[in-house]
Parts: sequence; C-alpha cells; structure tokens
Amino acid sequence: MARRDIWLVSDGELWRVRGRLGGDGGQEVSYDFTDEASACAVVERMMKTSAGTWRDLTEAIRQESNRRRTH
Repeated sequence: MARRDIWLVSDGELWRVRGRLGGDGGQEVSYDFTDEASACAVVERMMKTSAGTWRDLTEAIRQESNRRRTH
C-alpha cells in the first residue's frame, strides 16, 4: 500500500488542498478554494476514496515548529 499525504493550508484568503500519493517524489495534485467548507469537502472525499488508516499530524507538526522556534 502506498503512502498518501493530504494537506489543508490557508493564507487567510485562499484555501489549498494538496494531495500526494507515494511519499516523497510521488504524484501530487493541488486544488485552490475561496472557502474553507469546499476545501474540507475535498479533503473528506480524498480520505474516503483511499484505503488505510489516517492520522492527523497537525498537533505534532505544531509542537515541532514551536520547539524549533524556542531552540
């Protein structure tokens, strides 16, 4: 089973959904939206159409970012 990553990011105006299949160097897609609800709907659809167990790494990434800033 190939790794699949999905990101949901925003700059405060634009919402971007990025998906990557196969880990680093894998195939990537991205979609831009003007509203959060539409972006979240695509994330949900991407997660439902791919097999496997999903883990939300948001908090882990946030903690690592904070740790790097304080060191």
